Amino acid sequence: MPYSEKPALTLAQHDPPRLCARGAWNVHALSQRGDLAALQAVLNLVPAGQAEPQWDLSDIAALDHIGAQWLWNAWGSHRPAGLIVAPRHAAYFDRLEEAGTLSLPAPPQPRWQAFTAIVAAWQGLIGHALGFLALFGQLMLDIGAFLRRPQRGPWKEISANVFHAGYQALGITALVGFLIGVVLSYLSAQQLRTFGGDIYLVNILGMSVVRELGPLLAAILVAGRSGSSITAQLGVMRVTEELDAMLVMGLPHGFRLIMPKVTALSIAMPLLVIWTDAMALIGGMAAAVLELNLSPGYFIQRLPDAVPMANYWIGLGKGWVFGILIALVACHFGLRIKPNTESLGQGTTISVVTSITIVILADAVFAIVFSGVGYR
Repeated sequence: MPYSEKPALTLAQHDPPRLCARGAWNVHALSQRGDLAALQAVLNLVPAGQAEPQWDLSDIAALDHIGAQWLWNAWGSHRPAGLIVAPRHAAYFDRLEEAGTLSLPAPPQPRWQAFTAIVAAWQGLIGHALGFLALFGQLMLDIGAFLRRPQRGPWKEISANVFHAGYQALGITALVGFLIGVVLSYLSAQQLRTFGGDIYLVNILGMSVVRELGPLLAAILVAGRSGSSITAQLGVMRVTEELDAMLVMGLPHGFRLIMPKVTALSIAMPLLVIWTDAMALIGGMAAAVLELNLSPGYFIQRLPDAVPMANYWIGLGKGWVFGILIALVACHFGLRIKPNTESLGQGTTISVVTSITIVILADAVFAIVFSGVGYR
């Protein structure tokens, strides 16, 4: 009988009833919905309340696990009495019967699950802290070697990273800075007009942008743009085993990869802070001209008196520190990525989130340390 024959089931009206199966009972034959419906219709013809029907499977031409499972389900997950089956097919039902009698042990109930999770989180945090300190220490050693022999330093890598992290970020930082300046100036003007303090808009806008918003906006944008790029770059090098190849060739990761990125961001970030401050102040000035009819000349003349020079240097110092922190965090998570694509995505996400969090924490530290500096 050919294996391509459709599965068939016939009912003989005896006492007890007798069901005879023939044809091919495999996955290809049973994949047709019409055939399954016909087989189920025959099963529904078995009279209820009578003795269990007898099954004759001796005419089945082909049988696989799918067909055996269908029959086993039709039997109610037990072997019917008086079953007639070919010896070559009996092994399928023997395995199904053995699997039905196995009892899996109940999963152990978690004990101290919350405590274990807290301990694991602290262990991971301590591991990241130690790894970050080790990376920072290696960076100091690499900078020392670079200062001793500057002619052998990675100047091309530093220049390339300054271009990617600094020059290519001018567009997005200018756009965001300008829009933030417009929004801040417009909202402040609405409140100052109520109290007749229009002339103080320059004070509010200048202090907030130069001291806080400019460095913070530039750092968040660089963390999301350049920080993720650094982490992804190092992660791809881990996946493609380029980092291992560098070690085999005697090229240290810190001197050729980490130090150029940290140095480049420490150079580019203060410059981006100046750029973001300028664009935010231009946006604020444009909004002040439209909303309060303040002349651009008055705005520019009033700005140096409203914002002491110390705030300008505090903003540049923030940019320098933020750049170093972003580069270190990005390199730290990039080097910890495992050689698989899932770890690459997770590491990049964690790197960006951690960089932004550390930048905000560092900004809070700056606010506390310099709380009495820069005010008249």
